[in-house]
Amino acid sequence: MNIIVYGAGAIGAYFGGRLVEAGQNVTFFVRQKRAEQLAKGLVLESPEGRFEASVQLATDVEQLSTADVVIIAVKGYHFQEALPQIVDIATRTGAYVLPLLNGIEHVTLLQQQLGEQKVIGGFASIIATLNEQGHVVHSSKGSNIQFGALHDSQQNIVAELAALDGALRTSFVVSNDILKGMWKKYMLITAFSGITASTQQPASALQHAPTLHVAQAMIREMAQLAQLEGVALTIDEVEKEVARIAKFGGAQTSSMHQDLRKGLPLEVEHLHGAALRLAQKHGVMIPTVSTIYGILQPYAAGQQ
Repeated sequence: MNIIVYGAGAIGAYFGGRLVEAGQNVTFFVRQKRAEQLAKGLVLESPEGRFEASVQLATDVEQLSTADVVIIAVKGYHFQEALPQIVDIATRTGAYVLPLLNGIEHVTLLQQQLGEQKVIGGFASIIATLNEQGHVVHSSKGSNIQFGALHDSQQNIVAELAALDGALRTSFVVSNDILKGMWKKYMLITAFSGITASTQQPASALQHAPTLHVAQAMIREMAQLAQLEGVALTIDEVEKEVARIAKFGGAQTSSMHQDLRKGLPLEVEHLHGAALRLAQKHGVMIPTVSTIYGILQPYAAGQQ
């Protein structure tokens, strides 16, 4: 397949690298500074196997003409800035787009620009970061991309992506209800990132009952939004996510907490802010999410 990976941070570089390793025709669309790093070679350090290779790079949309899929792997706080360029690339190549961002709002924005037929649902599961050399350091036991059709016309392209799975040193998992899967992750990550960033503590903070109850309240509020958006979450499914966050512990933490500690921008507007916009749309209150948003919003732009 001809694949463009838009953004080559840890997630884009990792999954794009695994696609290169499997013999796919991959071009990384990146900023000039990242292109200079990757021109020295893409390096993946991973429990799933080390990989190093020269890769195809582009820094200008004029360099792109053909693609089957554009994988979008940018942080939420870069999405609005990137959107016109993503639309330009998808339009000039005729490609489908597969965004791997957390949250939901970006899907609606892409569909408004490109049409519902062109936007595939998906999200990534991996713990990885870039070191000072720009190499990907993958520290979790596994990794996967879950994806699925958001429109009936996407069955063929979803099947083509699914066919890659056996050749990859990662997992490409097809979901028959990807929207529900995306919302479950959105619920969990809004709670987990909100708690760890606002308390500036790792997951061990969730071992304190009052703190855990705040996180669980956020999950229930997010589930209410999902149901108002037409996602058929059962009570049992919601409570499973509520119970799941209670199992988090130790030193693990969220990327939002890590970004806060580094003085980097936060995805709070993309996650918590977007939830508040949905709540306003439906005329409901989500007081716990709103409170966490209020605490974190002053840090949203990072250290100035």
